[in-house]
Amino acid sequence: MPRISEKGLYMPASPIRKLVPYAEAAKRQGKTVHHLNIGQPDIFSPEIALNAVRNFAGKVVSYGHSAGNESYRKALAAYYCGLGTDVDYTQILVTTGGSEAILFAFMACFNPGDEVIIPEPFYANYWAYAYEAGVNVKPITSGIDNDFALPPIEAFERLITPKTKGIFISNPNNPTGYLYSKKELEQLAIIVKKYDLYLFSDEVYREFNYDKEPYTSALDLKGIEENVVLIDSVSKRYSMCGARVGAIISKNKDVIAFSLKFGQARLCPPFYGQIAAEAALQTPPEYFAKVFDEYDQRRKFMVQRLNQMEGVYCPMPKGAFYSLVRLPIDDSDKFAQWLLEKFDYEKHTVMVAPATGFYATLGLGKNEVRLAYVLNIKELEIALDCLERALKKYNA
Repeated sequence: MPRISEKGLYMPASPIRKLVPYAEAAKRQGKTVHHLNIGQPDIFSPEIALNAVRNFAGKVVSYGHSAGNESYRKALAAYYCGLGTDVDYTQILVTTGGSEAILFAFMACFNPGDEVIIPEPFYANYWAYAYEAGVNVKPITSGIDNDFALPPIEAFERLITPKTKGIFISNPNNPTGYLYSKKELEQLAIIVKKYDLYLFSDEVYREFNYDKEPYTSALDLKGIEENVVLIDSVSKRYSMCGARVGAIISKNKDVIAFSLKFGQARLCPPFYGQIAAEAALQTPPEYFAKVFDEYDQRRKFMVQRLNQMEGVYCPMPKGAFYSLVRLPIDDSDKFAQWLLEKFDYEKHTVMVAPATGFYATLGLGKNEVRLAYVLNIKELEIALDCLERALKKYNA
């Protein structure tokens, strides 16, 4: 039998999805699995976006521009300008989800063997995209004891070598829910400028900002305008994860031009996804107000309920819809599998994401899990009651 490629062999598996077979087996056994493991909202997608697809009157589903439909890029540029961020449509490349945006950006900006610094814990697939592009990830650890705030700038500088070409942040952060302040971002901008690095900023959760402070986009930082590569997506903002429409936004013409080469190789972004995404930009404000309030209520409920449990600590997330939670357990991977294989309470169990998959440093995250508050409060209450009972039984 032919040998598989080394790249395929060492490509990291998704820690969020690797437990899916166990969840499927649990469901076949008649258990109800409450999914707190994945960022798939139960919020309805905007009706205006769904209707745009339903009412498409064309006769051909055709190829589009490799950079994305011009009408969508112009509408997206207007959206950013409306937020106070000056962007032209020529500075936008539409991609097949935020995932492709990250991969294209890495391949456009890095040579194989270059290094990118990423605060950990980080979204596990960043590591996979870096591996595909031949980029080495250098983690810098943030901790739950200070709610995953940005590590000191001096710690970033100690990691910089001649091979270091960029820093990557998620703001608000997945998996921690931490929201970087304007002051923290301005500190990052100083070393980005000093060492002439790229600053990649994944801002797909920017609407989910629960603080009173105005949101600061990396594109608004002064003096590093051409260093910034912003990653965006419709998945979370409009609860349209399956549309697979993302974007690279950068004022660096070379980043867009080189990313476009990779875009030409995959021909064009999704046809119907772009129709839905363009229409979604006309979503009325009351939709977002309702969604925001719903997530805020879930956030407060989950954090309060978790912190009432013996030995559990859950920081209050400032953004997104996740929190990384410390549990009184020995091994989060083992615990997550045990929940699906061995535990149920009245035929209910919970699926969580082990935090080990969000750290690049071996040994970290053993007593932490990521929980996504993407279920309504009634279902969240059942899931968290189930989790509390599971912890007692697991530790008995």
